[in-house]
Amino acid sequence: MALADSVPGVSGGTIAFLMGFYDLFINSLNDIMGKDSEKRKAGLVFIIKLGIGWVIGMALAVSILATVFESGIYRVSSLFMGFIILAIPVMVYEERESLKGKYINIIWAVVGIAVVVGIAMIGTSGETDVSHMSLGLAAYTFLAGMCAISAMVLPGISGSTILLTFGLYVPVITAVKDVLHFKLSALPICIALGLGILAGVFITLRLIKKALAKFRSQTIYCVIGMMVGSLYAIKQGPTTLKEPKAAMTFETFSIVFFIIGAAIVFAMQAAKMFFERKESN
Repeated sequence: MALADSVPGVSGGTIAFLMGFYDLFINSLNDIMGKDSEKRKAGLVFIIKLGIGWVIGMALAVSILATVFESGIYRVSSLFMGFIILAIPVMVYEERESLKGKYINIIWAVVGIAVVVGIAMIGTSGETDVSHMSLGLAAYTFLAGMCAISAMVLPGISGSTILLTFGLYVPVITAVKDVLHFKLSALPICIALGLGILAGVFITLRLIKKALAKFRSQTIYCVIGMMVGSLYAIKQGPTTLKEPKAAMTFETFSIVFFIIGAAIVFAMQAAKMFFERKESN
């Protein structure tokens, strides 16, 4: 999940969904904030186990992404295009019961596409200067954190894409990398982002849980639309770098990395099926 969250294009929520524990993930986060002590304890244990893997994955990601993202943007983008294009039919198959016969809800897929494409189209060009933290910049980073975490928990839109839109993706990745190397001058932006993430979790999780419980078909169609729309966001990703590059074209598209991305989804589904069969036996 962390590796997906750290790169624009794929949400960590998509990973959770493909691996079959998305509902458990959302319910556990909600239970932590609930009043039932038993549910709170069980939810906390699950989130801690998941969180350890997430922290390790994020640390590994940010240690290389600050430089790799700019130098290999087209390869990274091609990889996640492959990931998403194969993940869409997987999601449709996994949610076939909630989608079957409710085709009128496809309008929500159109809404999902429009939301992500709209965000990508209004995105800033270049990066936000975070070298001098001010109250305004802290508020801006806080808002970006709220929006990013809201996107990260949805299996469709990438929180990193949101950070790209705010012009904060590379600055945040670099700041986290600096803090990991004990360069505390980058700590203020990390704190502002972290507080925004916490606020976003409290605000959005209950809404997502209710949407999945009461309007699952509409929600899944919307998520699928977001995944389709994220292909456009990935294509435009290079234009948001500190030194903007041209949007990805057929000439800069890498079929090799596209296949790798698709293979990752295939491998994840195979692993999921293996563990499901193991549990059933």
